[in-house]
Amino acid sequence: MAKQVEGISEKVELCAKKEFLEKGYVDASLRTIAAEAGTTTGTIYSRYGGKEGLFSAIVEPVAKEFTGIFIGVQEKFHAIESDRQAVSLDDYAEDGMKQLVKYMYAHLEEFQILVKSSYGTRFQDFVEHLVELETDYTYKFMEAIGLRFKDGKPLTKNFMHIMNKALFESFF
Repeated sequence: MAKQVEGISEKVELCAKKEFLEKGYVDASLRTIAAEAGTTTGTIYSRYGGKEGLFSAIVEPVAKEFTGIFIGVQEKFHAIESDRQAVSLDDYAEDGMKQLVKYMYAHLEEFQILVKSSYGTRFQDFVEHLVELETDYTYKFMEAIGLRFKDGKPLTKNFMHIMNKALFESFF
């Protein structure tokens, strides 16, 4: 087995970020990435297993941590007594949003790739996954405080999904 040259992974990932941002996952070229990084496609395959492995190496840690922060905020909020949730909602939502925005800006390039360039990868539904989580937690909140809609009927998960999708699409 060939010895890995130090610093190549960092160079490959830097060049891959540029390529994915410019062309998206589907149109990105491993040959271009390898040439820009001063290596071969064989090196990329041996280190990452291919284009999707390289893409994952760039975005997966950020996607996982962001989702973890998001779920953590939700769980912390839902751990408080249901009679205090309604009055605490604004503060928790504002604090949670600040945490998420701060994290996104600290990893802006990875988020741009994740949100704009992930079509064709297992990450293409990242935003949809967040929408589903938010919808589940919103429904949980509404049940906890006994929130009803018109004529005492609850809002449907379908309606909440549509509203949350609009929120997240504007966020990203």
